[in-house]
Amino acid sequence: MRFETAVTQKIQQTPDVISIRFNRPEGFDFTAGQYMFIKLKSGGKQLEKHFTISSSPTELDYIAMTKKLTGHEFANALAALKEGDKVTINAPFGDFAFNGEYDKIGMLSGGIGITPLRSMIRYCSDKQLGTNIVLLHSNSSENDIVFKNEFEEMQRQNKNLKVVNTITHPGKEWKGLTGRIDKEMVQKEIPDYMERVFYICGPPKMVDAMVSILKEMNIPGEQIKQEYFPGY
Repeated sequence: MRFETAVTQKIQQTPDVISIRFNRPEGFDFTAGQYMFIKLKSGGKQLEKHFTISSSPTELDYIAMTKKLTGHEFANALAALKEGDKVTINAPFGDFAFNGEYDKIGMLSGGIGITPLRSMIRYCSDKQLGTNIVLLHSNSSENDIVFKNEFEEMQRQNKNLKVVNTITHPGKEWKGLTGRIDKEMVQKEIPDYMERVFYICGPPKMVDAMVSILKEMNIPGEQIKQEYFPGY
């Protein structure tokens, strides 16, 4: 489905990550975790790139994307968008998605790779599906944790959700886990890992490392779903 829409809101998630919300047209539907192509004009040029839909299908008033501001051309064009500016969206695409088909999920994420997982978690929470979810989310610093407050609120409302943040370069005030996600961390935080389907999203090296860890833990390949996150 291709349609023109307009920016309705920009949200500064972290010092270098923004979410942009667009009007969601009537009749547009997608599955949590899918992605869209966004086309916009900048400096007399037409630019197009694909992004995860970071909002959930249950959020009916808008479609959202969330982007780290890398200083590249498209990131700068997104940062310059103002409320009311028009873009063209073509969506939905992708098989890295969840529609309630599994009872237990493990999620492993690095940085801005959290966006499709946020869509899935919000979907499960809003639908009250009862899907048991454990998310391990790795970031460089505590200031880089996207959706931190939102996930804390969802955990209070959804007893089936557990979010564990780990920081590779922690500040003095950080009290949580430190270091990259490794085999021992997965085994400790997700002790029933053999019973879960895993969704992995992040930079390519991180994703490959997580897949290797899960295979070392004898998790069958059909229980591992991965997405190499673009734009790192």
